[in-house]
Amino acid sequence: MQPFDLIYRLEHVSALDAVISPVQKFFRQYVQPQRLRDLLHGVPIGHPAHPPMVQVPIGLWLSAVALDHVPGAEQGADALVGMGILAAVPAAASGVTDWSELNPRPARVGAVHALANSVGLVLFAGSLAARRSGHRGLGRGLALLGISSVGVGGVLGGHLSFAQASGANHVADMVDRVPADWQAVGTFADLPEGQPVSKLLGEVPLLVVRDGLTARVLANRCGHLSGPLSDGELTGSGAEQCVVCPWHGSTFRLVDGSVVHGPATAPQPAFDVRVRAGALEVRLRP
Repeated sequence: MQPFDLIYRLEHVSALDAVISPVQKFFRQYVQPQRLRDLLHGVPIGHPAHPPMVQVPIGLWLSAVALDHVPGAEQGADALVGMGILAAVPAAASGVTDWSELNPRPARVGAVHALANSVGLVLFAGSLAARRSGHRGLGRGLALLGISSVGVGGVLGGHLSFAQASGANHVADMVDRVPADWQAVGTFADLPEGQPVSKLLGEVPLLVVRDGLTARVLANRCGHLSGPLSDGELTGSGAEQCVVCPWHGSTFRLVDGSVVHGPATAPQPAFDVRVRAGALEVRLRP
Protein backbone atom coordinates (compact mmCIF):
# COMPACT_ATOMS: atom_id res chain seq x y z
CA MET A 1 0.00 0.00 0.00
CA GLN A 2 1.49 3.32 -1.09
CA PRO A 3 1.49 6.23 1.41
CA PHE A 4 -1.10 8.24 -0.51
CA ASP A 5 -3.45 5.45 -1.57
CA LEU A 6 -6.05 6.69 0.92
CA ILE A 7 -6.10 10.08 -0.78
CA TYR A 8 -6.67 8.49 -4.17
CA ARG A 9 -9.52 6.49 -2.65
CA LEU A 10 -10.94 9.69 -1.21
CA GLU A 11 -11.29 11.04 -4.75
CA HIS A 12 -13.91 8.37 -5.44
CA VAL A 13 -16.08 8.70 -2.32
CA SER A 14 -19.11 9.94 -4.24
CA ALA A 15 -21.23 9.90 -1.07
CA LEU A 16 -19.59 13.24 -0.21
CA ASP A 17 -21.23 14.86 -3.23
CA ALA A 18 -24.60 15.11 -1.50
CA VAL A 19 -23.06 17.69 0.84
CA ILE A 20 -20.39 19.16 -1.41
CA SER A 21 -22.52 20.06 -4.44
CA PRO A 22 -25.09 22.23 -2.58
CA VAL A 23 -22.32 24.02 -0.67
CA GLN A 24 -20.39 24.74 -3.87
CA LYS A 25 -23.54 26.05 -5.53
CA PHE A 26 -24.26 28.26 -2.52
CA PHE A 27 -20.82 29.87 -2.60
CA ARG A 28 -20.93 30.37 -6.38
CA GLN A 29 -24.35 31.99 -6.45
CA TYR A 30 -24.94 33.79 -3.19
CA VAL A 31 -21.82 34.58 -1.22
CA GLN A 32 -19.37 36.85 -3.02
CA PRO A 33 -19.67 39.61 -5.62
CA GLN A 34 -17.69 38.94 -8.79
CA ARG A 35 -14.98 41.51 -8.04
CA LEU A 36 -14.28 39.93 -4.68
CA ARG A 37 -14.29 36.45 -6.20
CA ASP A 38 -11.75 37.57 -8.81
CA LEU A 39 -9.55 39.04 -6.07
CA LEU A 40 -9.71 35.83 -4.01
CA HIS A 41 -9.01 33.68 -7.07
CA GLY A 42 -5.91 35.79 -7.80
CA VAL A 43 -6.97 37.33 -11.13
CA PRO A 44 -5.22 40.68 -10.42
CA ILE A 45 -1.86 38.95 -9.90
CA GLY A 46 -2.24 36.38 -12.69
CA HIS A 47 -1.66 33.49 -10.28
CA PRO A 48 -3.85 31.59 -7.79
CA ALA A 49 -3.90 33.57 -4.55
CA HIS A 50 -4.58 30.72 -2.13
CA PRO A 51 -1.19 28.91 -2.19
CA PRO A 52 0.90 31.94 -1.14
CA MET A 53 -1.75 33.16 1.30
CA VAL A 54 -1.76 29.91 3.28
CA GLN A 55 1.98 30.17 3.87
CA VAL A 56 1.42 33.10 6.23
CA PRO A 57 -0.71 31.42 8.94
CA ILE A 58 1.24 28.16 8.62
CA GLY A 59 4.53 30.00 9.08
CA LEU A 60 3.23 31.97 12.04
CA TRP A 61 1.80 28.90 13.78
CA LEU A 62 4.87 26.77 13.15
CA SER A 63 7.04 29.54 14.60
CA ALA A 64 4.74 29.76 17.62
CA VAL A 65 5.07 26.02 18.27
CA ALA A 66 8.87 26.38 18.07
CA LEU A 67 8.89 29.37 20.45
CA ASP A 68 6.78 27.41 22.93
CA HIS A 69 9.95 25.46 23.66
CA VAL A 70 12.19 28.50 24.04
CA PRO A 71 12.41 29.78 27.65
CA GLY A 72 11.19 33.36 28.00
CA ALA A 73 9.54 33.48 24.57
CA GLU A 74 5.98 32.95 25.79
CA GLN A 75 4.68 36.37 24.76
CA GLY A 76 6.14 36.03 21.28
CA ALA A 77 4.56 32.61 20.86
CA ASP A 78 1.18 33.93 21.97
CA ALA A 79 1.39 36.84 19.53
CA LEU A 80 2.26 34.54 16.65
CA VAL A 81 -0.71 32.27 17.42
CA GLY A 82 -3.03 35.30 17.33
CA MET A 83 -1.56 36.68 14.11
CA GLY A 84 -1.87 33.25 12.51
CA ILE A 85 -5.58 33.14 13.36
CA LEU A 86 -6.10 36.53 11.72
CA ALA A 87 -4.11 35.55 8.61
CA ALA A 88 -6.05 32.29 8.28
CA VAL A 89 -9.34 34.10 7.60
CA PRO A 90 -8.52 35.57 4.15
CA ALA A 91 -6.53 32.44 3.25
CA ALA A 92 -9.59 30.29 4.00
CA ALA A 93 -11.85 32.64 2.02
CA SER A 94 -9.55 32.33 -0.99
CA GLY A 95 -9.46 28.55 -0.66
CA VAL A 96 -13.24 28.21 -0.45
CA THR A 97 -13.63 30.43 -3.51
CA ASP A 98 -11.29 28.20 -5.55
CA TRP A 99 -12.89 25.03 -4.15
CA SER A 100 -16.38 26.14 -5.17
CA GLU A 101 -15.30 25.93 -8.84
CA LEU A 102 -13.73 22.45 -8.75
CA ASN A 103 -14.97 19.31 -10.45
CA PRO A 104 -16.28 16.46 -8.24
CA ARG A 105 -13.09 14.42 -7.68
CA PRO A 106 -10.85 17.30 -6.55
CA ALA A 107 -13.78 18.86 -4.69
CA ARG A 108 -13.98 15.75 -2.48
CA VAL A 109 -10.31 16.01 -1.57
CA GLY A 110 -10.68 19.76 -1.16
CA ALA A 111 -13.54 19.35 1.30
CA VAL A 112 -11.42 17.16 3.59
CA HIS A 113 -8.49 19.56 3.10
CA ALA A 114 -10.70 22.42 4.27
CA LEU A 115 -11.98 20.35 7.21
CA ALA A 116 -8.46 19.55 8.40
CA ASN A 117 -7.43 23.20 8.19
CA SER A 118 -10.62 24.31 9.94
CA VAL A 119 -9.93 21.89 12.79
CA GLY A 120 -6.43 23.35 12.98
CA LEU A 121 -7.83 26.87 13.17
CA VAL A 122 -10.24 25.91 15.97
CA LEU A 123 -7.42 24.23 17.89
CA PHE A 124 -5.22 27.32 17.62
CA ALA A 125 -8.10 29.52 18.73
CA GLY A 126 -8.49 27.22 21.76
CA SER A 127 -4.74 27.43 22.31
CA LEU A 128 -4.88 31.22 22.39
CA ALA A 129 -7.80 31.19 24.82
CA ALA A 130 -5.96 28.72 27.10
CA ARG A 131 -2.81 30.85 27.04
CA ARG A 132 -4.71 34.00 27.98
CA SER A 133 -6.43 32.24 30.86
CA GLY A 134 -3.10 31.07 32.27
CA HIS A 135 -3.29 27.43 31.15
CA ARG A 136 -0.06 27.54 29.18
CA GLY A 137 0.52 23.79 29.13
CA LEU A 138 -2.91 23.23 27.61
CA GLY A 139 -2.23 26.02 25.12
CA ARG A 140 1.01 24.38 23.99
CA GLY A 141 -0.72 21.01 23.62
CA LEU A 142 -3.56 22.46 21.55
CA ALA A 143 -1.03 24.24 19.34
CA LEU A 144 0.78 20.95 18.66
CA LEU A 145 -2.51 19.31 17.71
CA GLY A 146 -3.38 22.33 15.58
CA ILE A 147 -0.17 22.30 13.57
CA SER A 148 -0.57 18.54 13.08
CA SER A 149 -4.07 19.01 11.67
CA VAL A 150 -2.85 21.82 9.41
CA GLY A 151 -0.06 19.48 8.27
CA VAL A 152 -2.64 16.91 7.18
CA GLY A 153 -4.44 19.70 5.33
CA GLY A 154 -1.17 20.62 3.65
CA VAL A 155 -0.65 17.08 2.37
CA LEU A 156 -4.14 17.10 0.89
CA GLY A 157 -3.51 20.55 -0.58
CA GLY A 158 -0.36 19.24 -2.23
CA HIS A 159 -2.36 16.40 -3.75
CA LEU A 160 -4.89 18.90 -5.09
CA SER A 161 -2.16 21.03 -6.64
CA PHE A 162 0.13 18.39 -8.09
CA ALA A 163 -1.77 15.11 -8.50
CA GLN A 164 -5.05 16.74 -9.55
CA ALA A 165 -3.62 19.95 -11.10
CA SER A 166 -6.14 22.19 -9.31
CA GLY A 167 -5.01 25.77 -9.78
CA ALA A 168 -2.55 24.81 -12.53
CA ASN A 169 -2.62 26.53 -15.92
CA HIS A 170 -3.93 23.78 -18.20
CA VAL A 171 -2.63 25.40 -21.40
CA ALA A 172 0.86 26.24 -20.15
CA ASP A 173 2.41 23.60 -22.42
CA MET A 174 0.98 25.12 -25.59
CA VAL A 175 4.09 27.20 -26.26
CA ASP A 176 6.07 23.97 -26.63
CA ARG A 177 3.46 22.25 -28.81
CA VAL A 178 2.81 24.92 -31.45
CA PRO A 179 5.23 25.74 -34.31
CA ALA A 180 6.75 29.21 -34.14
CA ASP A 181 5.93 30.16 -37.75
CA TRP A 182 2.64 30.77 -39.55
CA GLN A 183 0.31 27.78 -39.84
CA ALA A 184 -2.88 27.36 -41.89
CA VAL A 185 -5.96 26.20 -39.97
CA GLY A 186 -8.67 26.25 -42.62
CA THR A 187 -10.49 28.32 -45.22
CA PHE A 188 -11.36 31.81 -44.02
CA ALA A 189 -14.55 32.07 -46.09
CA ASP A 190 -16.00 29.01 -44.33
CA LEU A 191 -15.94 30.72 -40.93
CA PRO A 192 -19.35 31.96 -39.69
CA GLU A 193 -19.39 35.62 -38.74
CA GLY A 194 -19.31 36.32 -34.99
CA GLN A 195 -19.67 32.71 -33.87
CA PRO A 196 -17.14 30.71 -31.82
CA VAL A 197 -15.85 27.66 -33.66
CA SER A 198 -13.18 25.08 -32.90
CA LYS A 199 -10.25 24.47 -35.23
CA LEU A 200 -7.21 22.23 -34.88
CA LEU A 201 -3.60 23.33 -35.25
CA GLY A 202 -2.05 19.90 -35.40
CA GLU A 203 -3.36 18.36 -32.17
CA VAL A 204 -3.89 21.73 -30.46
CA PRO A 205 -7.53 22.94 -30.34
CA LEU A 206 -8.10 26.60 -31.16
CA LEU A 207 -11.04 28.96 -30.61
CA VAL A 208 -11.71 31.04 -33.74
CA VAL A 209 -14.20 33.91 -33.96
CA ARG A 210 -14.50 35.68 -37.32
CA ASP A 211 -14.77 39.47 -37.13
CA GLY A 212 -15.32 40.91 -40.59
CA LEU A 213 -12.14 40.52 -42.64
CA THR A 214 -10.10 39.15 -39.73
CA ALA A 215 -10.54 36.77 -36.80
CA ARG A 216 -9.73 36.43 -33.11
CA VAL A 217 -7.93 33.22 -32.16
CA LEU A 218 -7.20 31.84 -28.67
CA ALA A 219 -6.33 28.46 -27.23
CA ASN A 220 -9.64 26.61 -27.01
CA ARG A 221 -9.02 24.73 -23.75
CA CYS A 222 -9.72 26.98 -20.77
CA GLY A 223 -6.63 27.33 -18.60
CA HIS A 224 -8.71 26.74 -15.46
CA LEU A 225 -9.88 23.15 -16.01
CA SER A 226 -9.74 22.66 -19.81
CA GLY A 227 -13.33 23.65 -20.59
CA PRO A 228 -14.10 24.07 -24.36
CA LEU A 229 -14.30 27.81 -24.99
CA SER A 230 -15.82 27.21 -28.43
CA ASP A 231 -18.97 26.04 -26.59
CA GLY A 232 -19.06 29.23 -24.56
CA GLU A 233 -20.98 32.48 -24.92
CA LEU A 234 -19.63 35.66 -26.50
CA THR A 235 -20.17 38.93 -24.63
CA GLY A 236 -19.38 42.55 -25.47
CA SER A 237 -18.16 43.85 -28.80
CA GLY A 238 -15.11 45.22 -30.56
CA ALA A 239 -11.91 45.23 -28.54
CA GLU A 240 -13.92 44.36 -25.40
CA GLN A 241 -15.53 41.24 -26.82
CA CYS A 242 -15.06 38.25 -24.52
CA VAL A 243 -15.71 34.54 -24.41
CA VAL A 244 -17.14 32.89 -21.29
CA CYS A 245 -16.10 29.34 -20.47
CA PRO A 246 -19.21 27.12 -20.34
CA TRP A 247 -17.86 25.05 -17.44
CA HIS A 248 -17.01 27.53 -14.67
CA GLY A 249 -17.53 30.99 -16.15
CA SER A 250 -13.92 32.12 -16.67
CA THR A 251 -14.05 35.11 -19.02
CA PHE A 252 -11.30 36.02 -21.50
CA ARG A 253 -10.88 39.02 -23.79
CA LEU A 254 -10.70 37.78 -27.38
CA VAL A 255 -8.28 40.42 -28.58
CA ASP A 256 -5.43 39.28 -26.32
CA GLY A 257 -6.63 36.39 -24.12
CA SER A 258 -6.44 38.43 -20.91
CA VAL A 259 -8.55 37.32 -17.95
CA VAL A 260 -11.58 39.48 -17.25
CA HIS A 261 -13.16 37.21 -14.63
CA GLY A 262 -11.97 34.07 -12.85
CA PRO A 263 -11.70 31.36 -11.69
CA ALA A 264 -8.93 31.25 -14.32
CA THR A 265 -5.99 33.49 -13.39
CA ALA A 266 -3.55 33.00 -16.30
CA PRO A 267 -4.31 34.55 -19.70
CA GLN A 268 -5.23 32.32 -22.62
CA PRO A 269 -2.54 31.96 -25.29
CA ALA A 270 -3.47 34.30 -28.15
CA PHE A 271 -2.57 34.09 -31.85
CA ASP A 272 -1.71 36.60 -34.53
CA VAL A 273 -3.90 36.17 -37.60
CA ARG A 274 -3.57 36.73 -41.33
CA VAL A 275 -5.47 35.62 -44.45
CA ARG A 276 -3.40 34.42 -47.42
CA ALA A 277 -4.79 32.87 -50.61
CA GLY A 278 -8.11 32.41 -48.85
CA ALA A 279 -6.61 30.46 -45.95
CA LEU A 280 -6.67 31.53 -42.31
CA GLU A 281 -3.13 31.42 -40.92
CA VAL A 282 -2.18 31.82 -37.28
CA ARG A 283 1.00 32.29 -35.30
CA LEU A 284 1.34 32.06 -31.52
CA ARG A 285 1.76 35.55 -30.13
CA PRO A 286 4.84 36.06 -27.92
